[in-house]
Amino acid sequence: MKVISYKSELLEEVSILKKNQKVTGFVPTMGALHQGHISLIKCCNKECDYTIVSIFVNPTQFNDPNDYKKYPRILDTDLELLKKVKVDILFTPAQEEMYPEQDNRDFDLGELDKVMEGAHRPGHFRGVCLIVSKLFEMVQPTKAYFGEKDFQQVAVIKHLTRLMNYPVEIIPCPIIRENDGLAMSSRNMLLTKDHRQNAPLIAKTLFEATEKSKTQSVQETKDWVVRTINDNPFLQVEYFEIVDETSLKAISNWDNTSNKRGCIAVFAGNVRLIDNIRFNS
Repeated sequence: MKVISYKSELLEEVSILKKNQKVTGFVPTMGALHQGHISLIKCCNKECDYTIVSIFVNPTQFNDPNDYKKYPRILDTDLELLKKVKVDILFTPAQEEMYPEQDNRDFDLGELDKVMEGAHRPGHFRGVCLIVSKLFEMVQPTKAYFGEKDFQQVAVIKHLTRLMNYPVEIIPCPIIRENDGLAMSSRNMLLTKDHRQNAPLIAKTLFEATEKSKTQSVQETKDWVVRTINDNPFLQVEYFEIVDETSLKAISNWDNTSNKRGCIAVFAGNVRLIDNIRFNS
């Protein structure tokens, strides 16, 4: 595994790959790696000749400066984990490498950045688009792998790819969960003992909601999910929406669309956790 920190060096490596017509896979991360990230890398390895991973905590996607400051940074531990899987290049740029000057670009994301995460984290998806566009233009991957835990982000990046005409295939990969159901997240390591013990209720409630939906309306199901989680003193729902998977527009009736996704954000103390589940009813 080559560890590269400079754009110029990365571009040299990429030009060689292009010359040799290699199928290049890319897994962008913000570090604090866990088995969810590893699952993306393993999927990439199966489908591509060459695997590039990036670790960069992107300041422009944090609408809360304190959230950016406390985001876990454990590069040494990440390196040890990456040694156990096949990674050809690890790109670990400094902030000034990615943002040598202020980037004022904006992106027309339609309604995708107006709901759920977009509504509660103003500017978040603009920051995601800034960094993903920079990375795509540097890495020039054939395929890029993203976890479905960040379901709305995947929809935004698919849209960005079409908007910018990037010749990259976006591959969504399933959520990887802890044994107790909690969706794996770098933020989980910030949870206190009590909040970690109670956080699995989020996933448990979502899974139960898919059963409830067979006999309840959309609104009844939403109300039940929020009530069930908020009844726990360690958890507080920020939002729960049931949306069309493509447009991300909220549905009011189960017959509105055949592809339905329940998306949730919950505060466990000061730590914000997200998760989602597919509804088949």
